[in-house]
Amino acid sequence: MRVAIVHYWLLGYAGGEKVVHALAEMFPQADIFAVVADDATRARFSPHRVTTSILQRIPGSHRYHRHFLPLYPFALEQFDLRDYDLVLSSESGPAKGAITSVHACHICYCHSPMRYLWDMYHPYMDGADVRGVSRAVFAAAAHYLRLWDVASASRVDYFVANSRNVAARIRKHYRREAAVIYPPVDTAAGCISHSIDDYYLVVSRLVDYKRVDLAIDVCQTLGRRLRIVGDGPQFATLKRHAGKWIEFLGHLRDDELPAQYAHCRALLLTAEEDFGMTSVEAQSFGRPVIAYGRGGALESVAGPFAGDEVVPGSSSGIFFGEQSRQSLCDALIAFECAEGDFSPASIAAGAGRFSVLRFKREMQELIARCLNSRDTVASLPRTLDSATRRPVGVSVA
Repeated sequence: MRVAIVHYWLLGYAGGEKVVHALAEMFPQADIFAVVADDATRARFSPHRVTTSILQRIPGSHRYHRHFLPLYPFALEQFDLRDYDLVLSSESGPAKGAITSVHACHICYCHSPMRYLWDMYHPYMDGADVRGVSRAVFAAAAHYLRLWDVASASRVDYFVANSRNVAARIRKHYRREAAVIYPPVDTAAGCISHSIDDYYLVVSRLVDYKRVDLAIDVCQTLGRRLRIVGDGPQFATLKRHAGKWIEFLGHLRDDELPAQYAHCRALLLTAEEDFGMTSVEAQSFGRPVIAYGRGGALESVAGPFAGDEVVPGSSSGIFFGEQSRQSLCDALIAFECAEGDFSPASIAAGAGRFSVLRFKREMQELIARCLNSRDTVASLPRTLDSATRRPVGVSVA
Protein backbone atom coordinates (compact mmCIF):
# COMPACT_ATOMS: atom_id res chain seq x y z
CA MET A 1 0.00 0.00 0.00
CA ARG A 2 1.37 3.41 -0.99
CA VAL A 3 0.89 6.00 1.75
CA ALA A 4 1.24 9.79 1.64
CA ILE A 5 1.31 12.05 4.70
CA VAL A 6 0.45 15.69 3.94
CA HIS A 7 1.38 18.31 6.53
CA TYR A 8 1.06 22.09 6.40
CA TRP A 9 4.68 23.12 7.05
CA LEU A 10 7.74 21.47 8.60
CA LEU A 11 9.41 24.44 10.27
CA GLY A 12 9.94 23.18 13.80
CA TYR A 13 8.93 20.27 15.95
CA ALA A 14 5.78 21.01 17.90
CA GLY A 15 2.52 19.11 18.41
CA GLY A 16 1.57 18.78 14.74
CA GLU A 17 4.99 17.47 13.78
CA LYS A 18 4.89 14.92 16.60
CA VAL A 19 1.65 13.56 15.12
CA VAL A 20 3.30 13.34 11.70
CA HIS A 21 6.27 11.54 13.27
CA ALA A 22 4.00 8.95 14.89
CA LEU A 23 2.14 8.40 11.61
CA ALA A 24 5.45 8.05 9.78
CA GLU A 25 6.55 5.39 12.28
CA MET A 26 3.30 3.53 11.67
CA PHE A 27 3.93 3.58 7.91
CA PRO A 28 7.68 3.29 7.19
CA GLN A 29 6.95 3.33 3.45
CA ALA A 30 5.11 6.68 3.60
CA ASP A 31 6.16 9.75 1.64
CA ILE A 32 5.72 13.12 3.34
CA PHE A 33 4.49 16.30 1.65
CA ALA A 34 4.66 19.82 3.12
CA VAL A 35 4.18 23.30 1.70
CA VAL A 36 7.60 24.35 3.02
CA ALA A 37 10.23 22.60 5.17
CA ASP A 38 13.54 23.56 6.75
CA ASP A 39 16.58 21.29 6.74
CA ALA A 40 16.58 20.58 10.49
CA THR A 41 12.94 19.47 10.59
CA ARG A 42 13.27 17.53 7.34
CA ALA A 43 16.18 15.59 8.87
CA ARG A 44 13.96 14.44 11.75
CA PHE A 45 11.86 12.47 9.26
CA SER A 46 14.73 10.69 7.52
CA PRO A 47 14.67 8.27 5.71
CA HIS A 48 11.17 9.27 4.57
CA ARG A 49 11.10 11.26 1.36
CA VAL A 50 9.92 14.82 2.02
CA THR A 51 8.45 16.71 -0.95
CA THR A 52 7.82 20.46 -0.71
CA SER A 53 5.74 22.79 -2.86
CA ILE A 54 6.76 25.51 -5.29
CA LEU A 55 6.63 28.00 -2.39
CA GLN A 56 9.80 26.41 -1.01
CA ARG A 57 11.78 28.20 -3.73
CA ILE A 58 10.50 31.68 -2.85
CA PRO A 59 12.98 33.70 -0.74
CA GLY A 60 11.65 34.27 2.78
CA SER A 61 9.04 31.52 2.57
CA HIS A 62 10.32 29.92 5.78
CA ARG A 63 10.43 33.02 7.93
CA TYR A 64 7.23 34.56 6.55
CA HIS A 65 5.34 31.37 5.77
CA ARG A 66 2.12 32.61 7.37
CA HIS A 67 2.04 35.58 5.00
CA PHE A 68 1.93 33.17 2.06
CA LEU A 69 -1.41 31.71 3.20
CA PRO A 70 -3.38 32.99 0.15
CA LEU A 71 -1.06 30.92 -2.07
CA TYR A 72 -1.44 27.67 -0.10
CA PRO A 73 -4.50 26.34 -1.97
CA PHE A 74 -2.64 26.56 -5.28
CA ALA A 75 0.55 25.09 -3.77
CA LEU A 76 -1.23 22.13 -2.15
CA GLU A 77 -3.17 21.28 -5.28
CA GLN A 78 0.07 20.86 -7.22
CA PHE A 79 1.11 17.80 -5.19
CA ASP A 80 0.74 14.70 -7.37
CA LEU A 81 -0.94 12.11 -5.13
CA ARG A 82 -2.67 10.05 -7.83
CA ASP A 83 -0.65 6.87 -7.15
CA TYR A 84 -1.28 6.72 -3.39
CA ASP A 85 -3.77 4.32 -1.83
CA LEU A 86 -3.96 6.08 1.56
CA VAL A 87 -3.54 9.81 2.16
CA LEU A 88 -3.23 11.05 5.76
CA SER A 89 -3.44 14.83 6.03
CA SER A 90 -2.36 16.61 9.20
CA GLU A 91 -4.58 19.67 9.22
CA SER A 92 -4.24 22.99 10.95
CA GLY A 93 -2.71 25.21 8.48
CA PRO A 94 -4.07 23.88 5.88
CA ALA A 95 -3.27 20.43 4.44
CA LYS A 96 -6.52 18.64 3.65
CA GLY A 97 -6.90 20.49 0.32
CA ALA A 98 -4.54 18.21 -1.56
CA ILE A 99 -6.19 16.45 -4.50
CA THR A 100 -6.26 12.64 -4.28
CA SER A 101 -7.28 9.82 -6.58
CA VAL A 102 -10.88 8.65 -6.52
CA HIS A 103 -9.52 5.24 -5.47
CA ALA A 104 -7.58 6.64 -2.49
CA CYS A 105 -8.81 6.81 1.08
CA HIS A 106 -8.20 10.31 2.48
CA ILE A 107 -8.22 10.57 6.29
CA CYS A 108 -7.66 14.00 7.84
CA TYR A 109 -6.25 14.20 11.36
CA CYS A 110 -7.41 17.68 12.30
CA HIS A 111 -5.63 19.62 15.04
CA SER A 112 -8.09 22.44 14.38
CA PRO A 113 -9.82 24.16 11.48
CA MET A 114 -7.65 27.19 10.70
CA ARG A 115 -8.11 29.34 13.80
CA TYR A 116 -7.20 32.61 12.09
CA LEU A 117 -10.01 32.07 9.56
CA TRP A 118 -12.71 30.92 11.96
CA ASP A 119 -12.95 31.09 15.77
CA MET A 120 -10.02 33.46 16.29
CA TYR A 121 -10.30 35.62 13.18
CA HIS A 122 -11.14 38.86 15.01
CA PRO A 123 -8.60 38.41 17.84
CA TYR A 124 -6.00 37.58 15.18
CA MET A 125 -6.84 40.75 13.22
CA ASP A 126 -6.63 42.82 16.42
CA GLY A 127 -3.32 41.31 17.50
CA ALA A 128 0.14 42.76 17.26
CA ASP A 129 1.26 40.05 14.83
CA VAL A 130 -0.82 41.51 11.96
CA ARG A 131 -0.08 45.10 11.02
CA GLY A 132 0.02 47.42 8.03
CA VAL A 133 -0.04 45.92 4.55
CA SER A 134 -0.20 42.32 5.80
CA ARG A 135 -3.38 43.12 7.74
CA ALA A 136 -5.10 44.56 4.67
CA VAL A 137 -4.02 41.67 2.44
CA PHE A 138 -5.12 39.05 4.95
CA ALA A 139 -8.52 40.69 5.47
CA ALA A 140 -9.09 40.75 1.71
CA ALA A 141 -8.03 37.12 1.28
CA ALA A 142 -9.80 35.64 4.32
CA HIS A 143 -13.24 35.40 2.69
CA TYR A 144 -11.86 33.54 -0.32
CA LEU A 145 -9.82 31.26 1.93
CA ARG A 146 -12.90 30.34 4.00
CA LEU A 147 -14.74 29.32 0.83
CA TRP A 148 -11.80 27.15 -0.23
CA ASP A 149 -11.45 25.70 3.28
CA VAL A 150 -15.08 24.57 3.36
CA ALA A 151 -14.92 23.27 -0.21
CA SER A 152 -11.73 21.31 0.46
CA ALA A 153 -13.39 19.62 3.47
CA SER A 154 -15.46 17.64 0.95
CA ARG A 155 -12.23 16.09 -0.38
CA VAL A 156 -11.78 14.25 2.93
CA ASP A 157 -13.33 10.80 3.32
CA TYR A 158 -12.99 10.66 7.12
CA PHE A 159 -12.15 13.28 9.71
CA VAL A 160 -10.34 12.52 12.95
CA ALA A 161 -10.17 15.27 15.59
CA ASN A 162 -7.52 15.60 18.28
CA SER A 163 -10.18 16.39 20.92
CA ARG A 164 -13.92 16.71 21.41
CA ASN A 165 -13.32 20.45 21.36
CA VAL A 166 -11.94 20.28 17.81
CA ALA A 167 -14.63 17.80 16.73
CA ALA A 168 -17.20 20.46 17.67
CA ARG A 169 -15.36 23.03 15.51
CA ILE A 170 -15.32 20.59 12.57
CA ARG A 171 -19.05 20.05 13.00
CA LYS A 172 -19.66 23.80 13.18
CA HIS A 173 -17.51 24.95 10.25
CA TYR A 174 -17.48 21.94 7.91
CA ARG A 175 -20.75 20.23 8.88
CA ARG A 176 -18.86 16.94 9.18
CA GLU A 177 -18.61 14.40 11.98
CA ALA A 178 -15.20 13.34 13.29
CA ALA A 179 -13.84 10.50 15.36
CA VAL A 180 -11.80 11.65 18.37
CA ILE A 181 -8.30 10.29 18.93
CA TYR A 182 -6.11 12.27 21.30
CA PRO A 183 -2.64 13.15 19.97
CA PRO A 184 0.51 11.21 20.91
CA VAL A 185 2.51 12.43 23.89
CA ASP A 186 5.76 10.78 24.96
CA THR A 187 4.51 10.19 28.49
CA ALA A 188 7.04 7.36 28.95
CA ALA A 189 9.80 9.97 29.01
CA GLY A 190 8.36 11.62 32.12
CA CYS A 191 9.81 11.06 35.56
CA ILE A 192 9.00 12.40 39.01
CA SER A 193 11.63 14.58 40.67
CA HIS A 194 12.14 14.56 44.45
CA SER A 195 13.04 18.26 44.43
CA ILE A 196 10.79 21.06 43.19
CA ASP A 197 12.15 24.55 42.58
CA ASP A 198 10.29 27.77 43.26
CA TYR A 199 9.16 28.75 39.76
CA TYR A 200 6.19 28.41 37.45
CA LEU A 201 6.61 27.38 33.83
CA VAL A 202 5.20 28.38 30.44
CA VAL A 203 6.03 26.29 27.35
CA SER A 204 4.54 27.94 24.29
CA ARG A 205 5.05 29.56 20.94
CA LEU A 206 5.09 33.29 21.66
CA VAL A 207 2.16 34.53 19.61
CA ASP A 208 -0.78 36.73 20.58
CA TYR A 209 -3.47 34.13 21.12
CA LYS A 210 -1.34 32.11 23.56
CA ARG A 211 -1.74 34.99 26.06
CA VAL A 212 1.70 34.55 27.60
CA ASP A 213 1.47 38.24 28.50
CA LEU A 214 -1.21 37.29 31.05
CA ALA A 215 1.11 34.82 32.81
CA ILE A 216 3.88 37.44 32.88
CA ASP A 217 1.58 40.12 34.26
CA VAL A 218 0.22 37.94 37.08
CA CYS A 219 3.59 36.51 38.14
CA GLN A 220 5.12 39.99 38.08
CA THR A 221 2.25 41.35 40.19
CA LEU A 222 2.40 38.53 42.76
CA GLY A 223 6.20 38.34 42.82
CA ARG A 224 6.36 34.74 41.56
CA ARG A 225 9.24 33.41 39.48
CA LEU A 226 8.24 32.43 35.95
CA ARG A 227 10.31 30.66 33.31
CA ILE A 228 9.18 30.90 29.69
CA VAL A 229 10.28 28.30 27.15
CA GLY A 230 9.64 29.11 23.50
CA ASP A 231 10.15 31.60 20.74
CA GLY A 232 7.98 33.51 18.31
CA PRO A 233 7.08 36.95 16.97
CA GLN A 234 6.15 38.27 20.43
CA PHE A 235 9.48 37.34 22.06
CA ALA A 236 11.04 40.83 21.97
CA THR A 237 7.84 42.60 23.03
CA LEU A 238 7.17 40.27 25.97
CA LYS A 239 10.76 40.40 27.14
CA ARG A 240 10.80 44.19 26.97
CA HIS A 241 7.79 44.45 29.29
CA ALA A 242 8.84 41.70 31.73
CA GLY A 243 10.40 42.40 35.10
CA LYS A 244 12.92 40.72 37.35
CA TRP A 245 10.67 37.76 38.20
CA ILE A 246 10.49 36.59 34.59
CA GLU A 247 13.15 34.48 32.85
CA PHE A 248 13.12 33.78 29.10
CA LEU A 249 14.83 30.52 28.15
CA GLY A 250 14.06 30.68 24.41
CA HIS A 251 13.90 27.49 22.39
CA LEU A 252 15.27 24.46 24.25
CA ARG A 253 16.57 21.22 22.81
CA ASP A 254 14.63 18.02 23.38
CA ASP A 255 17.11 16.97 26.09
CA GLU A 256 16.89 20.33 27.91
CA LEU A 257 13.13 20.70 28.33
CA PRO A 258 12.45 17.73 30.66
CA ALA A 259 14.38 19.31 33.53
CA GLN A 260 12.18 22.40 33.32
CA TYR A 261 9.02 20.31 33.52
CA ALA A 262 10.32 18.09 36.33
CA HIS A 263 11.26 20.88 38.74
CA CYS A 264 8.53 23.50 38.23
CA ARG A 265 5.79 24.10 40.78
CA ALA A 266 3.16 24.02 38.01
CA LEU A 267 2.68 24.68 34.31
CA LEU A 268 0.66 27.77 33.36
CA LEU A 269 -1.63 27.28 30.35
CA THR A 270 -3.18 30.65 29.50
CA ALA A 271 -4.50 30.03 25.96
CA GLU A 272 -7.68 28.37 24.80
CA GLU A 273 -5.98 25.22 23.56
CA ASP A 274 -7.17 22.81 20.88
CA PHE A 275 -6.02 19.99 23.16
CA GLY A 276 -2.95 21.00 25.17
CA MET A 277 -0.04 18.62 24.59
CA THR A 278 2.28 20.66 26.82
CA SER A 279 -0.13 20.17 29.71
CA VAL A 280 0.12 16.39 29.27
CA GLU A 281 3.91 16.59 29.02
CA ALA A 282 4.02 18.46 32.34
CA GLN A 283 1.67 15.93 33.93
CA SER A 284 3.88 13.05 32.79
CA PHE A 285 6.49 14.53 35.17
CA GLY A 286 3.90 14.63 37.95
CA ARG A 287 3.48 18.41 37.78
CA PRO A 288 0.07 20.09 38.09
CA VAL A 289 -1.35 22.51 35.52
CA ILE A 290 -3.07 25.86 36.06
CA ALA A 291 -5.16 26.17 32.89
CA TYR A 292 -7.68 28.43 31.24
CA GLY A 293 -10.93 26.48 31.59
CA ARG A 294 -12.04 26.40 27.98
CA GLY A 295 -11.26 24.26 24.97
CA GLY A 296 -9.07 21.19 25.01
CA ALA A 297 -7.61 21.79 28.46
CA LEU A 298 -10.89 20.53 29.88
CA GLU A 299 -10.05 17.16 28.31
CA SER A 300 -6.33 16.99 29.10
CA VAL A 301 -6.46 18.32 32.68
CA ALA A 302 -8.62 17.02 35.55
CA GLY A 303 -9.51 19.33 38.40
CA PRO A 304 -11.80 22.01 39.82
CA PHE A 305 -12.14 25.67 38.99
CA ALA A 306 -10.55 28.09 41.42
CA GLY A 307 -12.73 28.34 44.51
CA ASP A 308 -13.89 24.73 44.39
CA GLU A 309 -12.31 21.94 46.44
CA VAL A 310 -9.34 20.00 45.13
CA VAL A 311 -9.89 16.26 45.50
CA PRO A 312 -6.57 14.78 46.70
CA GLY A 313 -5.22 12.09 44.41
CA SER A 314 -7.65 12.72 41.54
CA SER A 315 -6.87 16.25 40.41
CA SER A 316 -4.08 17.19 38.03
CA GLY A 317 -4.69 20.92 38.00
CA ILE A 318 -6.86 23.96 38.64
CA PHE A 319 -8.82 26.00 36.10
CA PHE A 320 -9.44 29.74 35.88
CA GLY A 321 -12.61 30.89 34.18
CA GLU A 322 -11.59 34.09 32.39
CA GLN A 323 -8.50 35.29 30.54
CA SER A 324 -8.05 38.11 33.00
CA ARG A 325 -5.45 39.10 35.59
CA GLN A 326 -7.86 38.65 38.50
CA SER A 327 -9.05 35.22 37.39
CA LEU A 328 -5.53 33.85 36.93
CA CYS A 329 -4.42 35.44 40.22
CA ASP A 330 -7.27 33.69 42.03
CA ALA A 331 -6.36 30.35 40.44
CA LEU A 332 -2.67 30.67 41.24
CA ILE A 333 -3.38 31.52 44.88
CA ALA A 334 -5.93 28.69 45.10
CA PHE A 335 -3.31 26.32 43.75
CA GLU A 336 -0.75 27.40 46.34
CA CYS A 337 -3.29 26.89 49.14
CA ALA A 338 -3.96 23.32 47.94
CA GLU A 339 -0.50 22.50 46.55
CA GLY A 340 0.01 19.63 48.99
CA ASP A 341 -3.18 17.90 47.81
CA PHE A 342 -1.74 17.15 44.36
CA SER A 343 -0.18 13.71 44.07
CA PRO A 344 2.70 13.62 41.55
CA ALA A 345 2.37 9.84 41.17
CA SER A 346 -1.36 10.06 40.43
CA ILE A 347 -0.86 12.94 37.99
CA ALA A 348 1.85 11.05 36.09
CA ALA A 349 -0.24 7.87 35.99
CA GLY A 350 -3.21 9.78 34.59
CA ALA A 351 -1.08 11.24 31.79
CA GLY A 352 -0.42 7.71 30.52
CA ARG A 353 -3.78 7.61 28.77
CA PHE A 354 -2.36 9.97 26.13
CA SER A 355 0.69 7.84 25.26
CA VAL A 356 2.22 7.37 21.81
CA LEU A 357 1.47 3.63 21.84
CA ARG A 358 -2.19 4.32 22.57
CA PHE A 359 -2.34 6.83 19.67
CA LYS A 360 -0.80 4.36 17.23
CA ARG A 361 -3.12 1.55 18.29
CA GLU A 362 -6.26 3.66 17.95
CA MET A 363 -5.16 5.11 14.62
CA GLN A 364 -4.28 1.67 13.25
CA GLU A 365 -7.71 0.35 14.17
CA LEU A 366 -9.50 3.38 12.78
CA ILE A 367 -7.53 3.40 9.51
CA ALA A 368 -8.27 -0.30 9.00
CA ARG A 369 -11.98 0.34 9.41
CA CYS A 370 -11.90 3.36 7.12
CA LEU A 371 -10.20 1.33 4.41
CA ASN A 372 -12.78 -1.44 4.81
CA SER A 373 -15.74 0.93 4.66
CA ARG A 374 -14.50 3.67 2.33
CA ASP A 375 -17.01 2.72 -0.36
CA THR A 376 -19.94 3.37 1.98
CA VAL A 377 -21.50 6.73 2.79
CA ALA A 378 -21.68 6.08 6.53
CA SER A 379 -19.93 8.68 8.68
CA LEU A 380 -17.61 7.77 11.51
CA PRO A 381 -18.86 8.52 15.04
CA ARG A 382 -17.38 11.26 17.16
CA THR A 383 -15.84 9.08 19.86
CA LEU A 384 -14.30 5.69 20.45
CA ASP A 385 -15.88 3.10 22.70
CA SER A 386 -13.89 3.28 25.95
CA ALA A 387 -13.90 -0.47 26.45
CA THR A 388 -13.00 -1.72 22.97
CA ARG A 389 -11.29 1.47 21.67
CA ARG A 390 -13.19 0.86 18.42
CA PRO A 391 -15.37 3.45 16.63
CA VAL A 392 -18.88 3.11 17.98
CA GLY A 393 -21.36 1.91 15.37
CA VAL A 394 -18.74 0.86 12.80
CA SER A 395 -18.78 -2.81 11.96
CA VAL A 396 -15.58 -4.81 12.29
CA ALA A 397 -14.52 -6.62 9.12
